[in-house]
Amino acid sequence: MAFKFVHTADIHLDSPLKSLALRDEGLAELVGNATRATFSRIVDLCLSEEVQALLIAGDLYDGGQTSMKTARFLAQEMERLAAEGIPAFVIRGNHDAASKISRELTLPDSVTVFPGKANVIETTWAGHAVAVHGISFRDPHAPETLLDRFRPPVRGAFNIGLLHTSLGRAHGHDPYAPCALSDLQATGFDYWALGHLHQRAVYPGATTVVMPGIPQGRDIGEAGVKSVTLVSIADDGSLDLAERHLAVVRFERLPVECSHLSDWHDLVEALKHATRAAQRDHAGEHLIVRPVLNGETPLAWRVGRDADVLHAEAQAVAEQIGTLWIDKIEVALDTGATTSPGGAVGELARIIEQAGMPPDAPAVQAEVDRLLKHLPRELRGLLGDSEEQTAAAITEAMQQGAMEVLARLEENGG
Repeated sequence: MAFKFVHTADIHLDSPLKSLALRDEGLAELVGNATRATFSRIVDLCLSEEVQALLIAGDLYDGGQTSMKTARFLAQEMERLAAEGIPAFVIRGNHDAASKISRELTLPDSVTVFPGKANVIETTWAGHAVAVHGISFRDPHAPETLLDRFRPPVRGAFNIGLLHTSLGRAHGHDPYAPCALSDLQATGFDYWALGHLHQRAVYPGATTVVMPGIPQGRDIGEAGVKSVTLVSIADDGSLDLAERHLAVVRFERLPVECSHLSDWHDLVEALKHATRAAQRDHAGEHLIVRPVLNGETPLAWRVGRDADVLHAEAQAVAEQIGTLWIDKIEVALDTGATTSPGGAVGELARIIEQAGMPPDAPAVQAEVDRLLKHLPRELRGLLGDSEEQTAAAITEAMQQGAMEVLARLEENGG
């Protein structure tokens, strides 16, 4: 084996966990601490694998937080690496650019934080020449490509590029230093260590391009397995990419099929069974689930009315397990044409279904703007951090609200 390094990004230390904090302070505390615990595990991985370097491709911090406690934590973790002779190479992403701490923090000399202009560090790992190229965001927004600012590859060295990028203007993400995959592959670099997109993506080839994804999810929008990448380079120059799962907490949507269930007790039991099964199938330490009730059932109206009761039932099971948490109950049920309410309530339901209201309607947008302006700055991302995320959140909220109102009208006899 020639040499090894760990590639990670988007750790988001001190993430404010907006939606979780509003619903459950305990959940917010668990996940808030999980970002630090996962970073410690990343350092542990570097030490146990005896790697030559740790690469962090942006968004080590989450934004303008000024927590000196977290700053000290980061310095201590970097000292652990320095004590074993393992350097770290870091670039600032769109979130780091807004962080005062990331600019003021004193880190060990073994940590290289690239400036806002492209730079290259030539070094030697296990007797092999290596060139690490990188550039940090100067500002929170970088709408233009940064790729043309990189220097050419160093001849005779293994060339690594560090870049925080939305990579081809990925759907659901604002354009942050966008570039095309083909442009990365044409640079002549051996490995591109990317960051910004929270889903893992690997593009092998003469120039290997890796987006490791977020190592620790922070809410249900970041459900599923999260990872970092352990890269091993053999003496012949071939690469081995090992996906390592180090998250302390995992989020999962939990489908609960409710079709043909017409008895409330049976529905509650189906929810409890799915909750217990989720934990049995999960090998990690903590699991946060969002049960999603699917299917066609005459109980849909009651579920809309009594979702809080179902949440309490599921939470009771979670508390018995101890390492399982309930995010919230998501209702995606249909009453079926033959069980829709009649009378005025039924007519109102049909009007709502036929008319709808797009999330970008002027009346909706005006209310959203008014809400966001009155929220504290740390909560303004509650509906998402992009136009697409905000539209999806508004649509879900309107649909859920309409169901709850109609359910209560039905309960009162229309």
